[in-house]
Amino acid sequence: MNTLSVRKLEETDIEALLTFEIRNREWFESQIDARAPSFYSLQGVADHIDCYLSGFATGTWHPFVIEDASEGIVGRANLKDINSPKGCAEVGYRVDQRFCGQGLATLALKHLIQEARTHWNLTQLVAHVYKNNIGSRKVLERCGFQVEHESWIDNTKDECRFILSI
Repeated sequence: MNTLSVRKLEETDIEALLTFEIRNREWFESQIDARAPSFYSLQGVADHIDCYLSGFATGTWHPFVIEDASEGIVGRANLKDINSPKGCAEVGYRVDQRFCGQGLATLALKHLIQEARTHWNLTQLVAHVYKNNIGSRKVLERCGFQVEHESWIDNTKDECRFILSI
């Protein structure tokens, strides 16, 4: 693997992001909720990026991409539902299946934690993950998140909530 960089999502990422999402669609849908079919087009991704960047402008989202120098976008990470007055946000990330097990999700999550501290002055981060998504559970625990056993969100999906105080 070449040099990795994490940077804010940009309007110019439409084609690269669409390629990343299509390449990993089946993999992602086995781990998280499926996106609407309309997402998987240039216009769908352009609208998605516009929405996320609008959220960044209003202080409710901070979207990132992870790039490999030769592979392009190989991951994504977001601070979402940022609530500055309450000092909290939700984290989300996804990594290209070809790069799983190489530390990209941990890199992404550590970057989110750092941005939450330094850019947003947040004190708490939350993550939701399906119980059977062992990889994400390990990444969250490795980065200091703790599961709230009593807060199962949706028994049909077996989703649980992790919390990190920062």
